[in-house]
Amino acid sequence: MIRFIDEYRNGFSVEFICKTLKNNRAGGFITLRGYRQSKSCGLSARRLRDAVLAERISAIHQDNYGVYGVRKMWHALHRDGIDIGREQTARLMRLAGVFGKGKGGSPITTRKPNVPELRPDLVEREFTAQGPNKLWVADITYVRTKKSFVYAAFVTDVYSRRIVGWALSDSMRTEALPLQALNRAIVCAEETTGLIHHSDHGSQYVSVVYNECLAQHGVWFGDIVPHVS
Repeated sequence: MIRFIDEYRNGFSVEFICKTLKNNRAGGFITLRGYRQSKSCGLSARRLRDAVLAERISAIHQDNYGVYGVRKMWHALHRDGIDIGREQTARLMRLAGVFGKGKGGSPITTRKPNVPELRPDLVEREFTAQGPNKLWVADITYVRTKKSFVYAAFVTDVYSRRIVGWALSDSMRTEALPLQALNRAIVCAEETTGLIHHSDHGSQYVSVVYNECLAQHGVWFGDIVPHVS
């Protein structure tokens, strides 16, 4: 990568080359800062490769809402043509400072519903959108306090990657948390008809009251196209 930049830097600026490589990640990329550090510090080939892969891993982690652990990250790298092992993936994730959602010692934010989940996955893990208010992703997380936890519900617009609806509560009840976030997102949106709503299969998101709210505003949430009179 360094040799490639050195070869073409007389015709193009280093910043332009780094930006072009980053936009075409299939060929790997390095930031302008990483290039300058490699030239000034004389990084070894392995350390330079680690730095490049760590940046790639950080980008993949961010693009997938920070939920990828080692297994999913390993598969994502292989899909991008990066053939490394799981142990190396784990080491590079630590180097990049990214981690998947942990287990143990934390409150459970996804509660399985009492009835089978029959809604199809309209997204199929393709988190892309052609414009704002085309695809929303909803989730519940928590914030640890000195005494307990505070739950937070978010609705994120996939296109802009902005949080368009949020709510905080000491309860995960549908009416107290995710429905409040959804209502806030709907109020801020100019149009929701035909919008796709994606979430996990937690009981809050498959509840009648939550799905009735989606249907009333023309939001797709399953195999039925909502009708708005």
